[in-house]
Amino acid sequence: MKNMTAFVRLWTYLKRYKGQFIGAIFATIVMTVASVLEPFIIGLAFTELAANVMAIARQEPGAAINYHYILIIAVVYFFRGMLYHVSQYVSQWLLTNVVQKAMYDLRNDISKKTNQIPVSYFDSHQAGDLLSRMTNDVNTITNALQQSLMQFFIGGLSILFAVIAMLLLDWKLALVVTAIVPISYYIARYIIKYSQPTFKNQADSLGDLFGYTQEQLSGFTEIKVYNKQEESVEGFKKRNERLCEYGFKANFISSLIMPCLGAVTHLAYILVSILGGISVINGSLTVGNLQAFVQYIWQINQPITVISQLSGMIQSAAAAVTRVFDFLDEENDHQDKVTGHLPGKVKGHVSFEHVRFGYKKDQPLMKDVSFNVKPGETVAVVGPTGAGKTTLINLLMRFYDVDGGSIKIDGVDTKTISRLDLRRHFGMVLQDAWLYSTTIMENIRFGDLDATDYEVIEAAQIANVDRFIRTLPGGYSMEINEEANNISLGQKQLMTIARAIISNPDILILDEATSSVDTRLEKLIQEAMDKVMEGRTSFVIAHRLSTIKNADLILVMQDGNIIEHGTHDSLLAANGFYADLYQSQFEEETPAEIHMSY
Repeated sequence: MKNMTAFVRLWTYLKRYKGQFIGAIFATIVMTVASVLEPFIIGLAFTELAANVMAIARQEPGAAINYHYILIIAVVYFFRGMLYHVSQYVSQWLLTNVVQKAMYDLRNDISKKTNQIPVSYFDSHQAGDLLSRMTNDVNTITNALQQSLMQFFIGGLSILFAVIAMLLLDWKLALVVTAIVPISYYIARYIIKYSQPTFKNQADSLGDLFGYTQEQLSGFTEIKVYNKQEESVEGFKKRNERLCEYGFKANFISSLIMPCLGAVTHLAYILVSILGGISVINGSLTVGNLQAFVQYIWQINQPITVISQLSGMIQSAAAAVTRVFDFLDEENDHQDKVTGHLPGKVKGHVSFEHVRFGYKKDQPLMKDVSFNVKPGETVAVVGPTGAGKTTLINLLMRFYDVDGGSIKIDGVDTKTISRLDLRRHFGMVLQDAWLYSTTIMENIRFGDLDATDYEVIEAAQIANVDRFIRTLPGGYSMEINEEANNISLGQKQLMTIARAIISNPDILILDEATSSVDTRLEKLIQEAMDKVMEGRTSFVIAHRLSTIKNADLILVMQDGNIIEHGTHDSLLAANGFYADLYQSQFEEETPAEIHMSY
């Protein structure tokens, strides 16, 4: 039932081009009629030839082969064939156009949906499985529509017109032949009932394999370092075996349809041959009409066989359609009614007021978080792993919405404004540097697509990465490869910082922005960031406490809540959690500093 509903929804994409679709249907009807007329036209020639031969054999006066009549039949047959092939071409051309445009729209909707669903969805689903839905599943639907949709329609029309033609020729024999249609239907339905769940399992297993492979390739270096190649291969084998098992079951069960239907058709063929032969002898049926009946049996059998052969593809498509629409049906980022707006440029006054939040409603992480940041201040957020530092930033950016309390920017509650309006005021540099497969120039320009080449270079100079870029082959025109491993991790981080600089944000967020660089580069980055943060409200998440000594406000977090706040000096003087954390890092860094002095 769910698969049928998904197919009905697929029609909403096809009906946008219903003019061409109706044209394809009309051309298909013409083609099918031309095909069904073939046995009847040939039967006329056979009947005439049989009558002529019998007359000659009886030596009737003037008996001869009626070549004029045969010639007329041949001409009619020829034009019937031309009509068949022309309508077939028109049908395929129109249908191809409709399917490709409909799938183009579907892919666009998937792309839009990707930007509308909450971050939590991506946190709980494998990236590879999502990619499989967007690529493999859509391709499966496209192939099924292109290859199977019209075949099903043609098959249904062929059976209908063939049955009508047989009823006109001899209704008694027609009843024998038409009996194979309901019998075949129930056989196919029974087999599909057992094969459909295995096709769903096959699609899910393919998504799981896709996700695992993508995960393993992205962590290829770590797998090598920790000698986990065998475990990785075993994990792949296990998923591959599962996919193979479900694939075999799905295709084996669906392949039973064809031999079962073939047996029913051959039984009908034998019965028609015997009963038809008796009718010819009795003179109640002509030889030509018997020949037409035999051909109509195969005209009924052929679409049934084709449909049975395509059943596997259709069932795969049904599973794919369900998976795609399950994704499209995911709840979007919830947006309350937009009642507030931010100006084109904000001052950067940020306040958290009694904020409550939990990733699970029954497991609150933040219970009562409040603090106030004045425009232009630098706020450092520190604490052990899992303390809630990144969660605080996620709430500020509205990747997640608060369960209680409010977050305000310049006095405006962020829940009353659109996420797009909110995020255009932020610039963000993450711990995991992300570059995409294009030139260095375009990767930096990603922060402001309207930026000139001069502005891109200026941002790179501020981020202290211009000199490095100019040493690369091609300079700013060098292509970053798909894995972005043709430059160092530290240089990637510098480029993402240049990207944030060129976006000229009102509020800047640095999430472990210097964690991937050495001490010398860290100093260069810190100097650049001091320039960028000047006059801007900035949030800095840092494990290296030595980098946030000059912050205007330091928030110390533990178990999702703020346990201390103040400046570096005041927190050290308080001799609390921050002081212990700082001293422990100082002790860890001292041996390295002593070693470097030698």
